[in-house]
Amino acid sequence: MNRQTATTLKTDRIFAIDFFRGITMFLLIGESTHLYHYLVAPSLDETIISAIGTQLHHHPWNGLRFWDLIQPFFMFIVGVSMPFSFGKRWQRGDSWNLTFRHALKRSFLLLFFGWALYCIGPGKLTFELWNVLAQLSFTYLVAFLLMRKSIPTQIIVTFLFLIGSELLYRLFWVSGFDQPFTPDHNFGSWVDLQLMGKLSGGHWVAFNAVPTTAHTMWGVLAGMVLKSSRTNRKKIQILLLAGIIGIIIGYALNPVTPVIKRICTSSFVLASGGWSFIALALSFWLIDVVGFKKVPAFFAIVGMNPLFIYLLTNTGGSRWLWGIVKPFSFGIFSWMGEVPSEIITASIVWFLLWYICYFLYKRKIFIRI
Repeated sequence: MNRQTATTLKTDRIFAIDFFRGITMFLLIGESTHLYHYLVAPSLDETIISAIGTQLHHHPWNGLRFWDLIQPFFMFIVGVSMPFSFGKRWQRGDSWNLTFRHALKRSFLLLFFGWALYCIGPGKLTFELWNVLAQLSFTYLVAFLLMRKSIPTQIIVTFLFLIGSELLYRLFWVSGFDQPFTPDHNFGSWVDLQLMGKLSGGHWVAFNAVPTTAHTMWGVLAGMVLKSSRTNRKKIQILLLAGIIGIIIGYALNPVTPVIKRICTSSFVLASGGWSFIALALSFWLIDVVGFKKVPAFFAIVGMNPLFIYLLTNTGGSRWLWGIVKPFSFGIFSWMGEVPSEIITASIVWFLLWYICYFLYKRKIFIRI
């Protein structure tokens, strides 16, 4: 745990990064309250609430919903921050070896936390690597090793990861796992059986860490653009162009390589990566160029302690708060019906999770690894 002296968000930093990270984490902790589940309750069918709720759930297989972008956003914004955080360390004289050891340590801790979260739920040791933290441990380390290479090298390696993954899925020969785009019968599922002796149950595969490395590496490139001496207009143009290209190519590939989040197909990586660039460009324009910061600050506060709030919500923190809030919320709002009462309760829990982040922020407590 580090205590940093900052009573307000620094004005000399790119605030869009804090906002992007913060709103991504805010949406992630919202999932832990089960609010999104209640938004698609049968009683809300064919309403705008249900339509919004549908977008807050992963697509069953071939397709792309808003919620499918949250994990790529998470991977992407970690990469965006890296040129700034490591750049400061190199500027003050830290050697590459010193920062490499730090990156290696952080990667190990991310892998450990990602694994440990799967043990806490069932209350016994298990070995599962589908967690986003476990995947980030790989993408983060690879991005660090490449971030001082030339931009063409980074881009080429990115596409080598995507092409290599595509070929492995398409050319894998083991019977029963030679159907590249069929749930639980593809190369990624075979890898899971070899590594963990089981499948995820939701068609997710741990091998996603390889193709999704592109999200973090593209985030590094986006961070370099923001960190450069280019004009704000030029930065936005570059980010938007990269985003538009990614979206067009990603969706255009769908007839050949389906856009599938659960196995992180190359078309999905390109499309979601494109949306990540565009979201960052819009955030940068709105916040750092136009100067609209009051509302974004609400979300940025969550991004100041991303690991803490993620671990808290994934180790029972939301359930604990739910148990405290429910007797009061249901007692007051039960006349509205069960589903509205559930939605109100979840919303209150969501706010309390935000307030915990605000409490830490006001006391200058920022938990880092």
